Amino acid sequence: MARPGAARDAASVTFDLIRRHQAPGLALTGSFAGRGAVEAAADGCRVTLSDGREMLDFGSYAVTLLGHRHPAVVAAVRDQLDRIPVSTRSLANPVTARAAAALAGHFGPGLPKVCFGLNGSDAVEIAVKLARVATGRSRVIAVTGGFHGKSLGALALTHSPLYRAGLRGARVDVVHVAPHDAGAVAREVAAGPVAALVFEPVQGENGAAALPVDVLRQWCEDAGRAGAFVIADEIQCGLRRCGERSVSLADGLPVDAVLVGKPLGGGVVPLSAVVCTEELYAPLVADPFLHSSTFGGHPLGCAALPAALAAIEERAEAGRALAAALDAELAALARRHPRVVAGVRGLGLLRGIDFADARAAGRVVVELARGGLLVSPCLGRSTTVRLLPPLVATGADIAQAGRILDAALAAAGSGPPDQETT
Repeated sequence: MARPGAARDAASVTFDLIRRHQAPGLALTGSFAGRGAVEAAADGCRVTLSDGREMLDFGSYAVTLLGHRHPAVVAAVRDQLDRIPVSTRSLANPVTARAAAALAGHFGPGLPKVCFGLNGSDAVEIAVKLARVATGRSRVIAVTGGFHGKSLGALALTHSPLYRAGLRGARVDVVHVAPHDAGAVAREVAAGPVAALVFEPVQGENGAAALPVDVLRQWCEDAGRAGAFVIADEIQCGLRRCGERSVSLADGLPVDAVLVGKPLGGGVVPLSAVVCTEELYAPLVADPFLHSSTFGGHPLGCAALPAALAAIEERAEAGRALAAALDAELAALARRHPRVVAGVRGLGLLRGIDFADARAAGRVVVELARGGLLVSPCLGRSTTVRLLPPLVATGADIAQAGRILDAALAAAGSGPPDQETT
């Protein structure tokens, strides 16, 4: 471990570089979260900071479902790194082909086609592009409260105006419908042609809000009857984060595509994918170069995929037990702190704690950082904080998180915060 003075100097250099070459706000946020230290190493569900402290990681944008540096995924990536980490893009790559087959097999025979990207926005853009080309239509239905990315096309589907500040418009014609309005899709398809319906079965950025299954089923039926494709964005909630391989498929929804990402690369490399029907994929059969990207389906990421899927499945039952323990812990906290906690939402290992107001939520985030627990605030919902524990966490980790949360909630309910020093 570095000397305390050396660690402080290294952190100061990092924050200065961020201020100068990125943004002062990023440096400020990182300084608050790390109390003046920066991340230095990670293993499992724990992150080691530059000053030697450890933090329990129940955040990380939902990427580390397998924790940090899962050994099976690291081994697969390391082996591929020694062979061929990127593709020539001219020659066929067997690693990418096997990864596509593994992912298609993971979701069953109804979704046999796969197109890879690097992040969630990639997958959203690909799916919507295919739907528009396949139908010859331009309009897309999305859902109030949904989040689908911040690139211009995906941003049009993202509901929160916060992310569109300063932008006059987007190239995708999108209408947003209310999540409890069962007749909304029927009205929209009656009003004019629709290329696709896109929804998150559990809206992560909206505080882990699960959409009503009966409403989703009605929407899917109405969209399908009108010739529109149905696209389930499970980039955050899928792959056992909420208990099932696919939330939508487990609910029996007739979807044409499931979008996956975040933990797909095992928490080691970036990877996302559209897993879809023959009909939605048809434009890429007609022209395989209709959509391509330099690093889409790169061998290093695709080498991680089979190892990640296997590791996730191995921990699926343990994940259900963890989710039950988390439920019990959060319910007890809500009972103990009714002045601060307004409610708890979500499924499985995707949970949102609603607070009485944004100030209380902000105070809790600061106190959690002091206590050593990393979480994910909802930028589009300032009164909610997300908990995203990994499958590799233990009951002891859940109990530790509960103790840290208990202290943070008590502090938030006791008055104004102490002056934070870093």
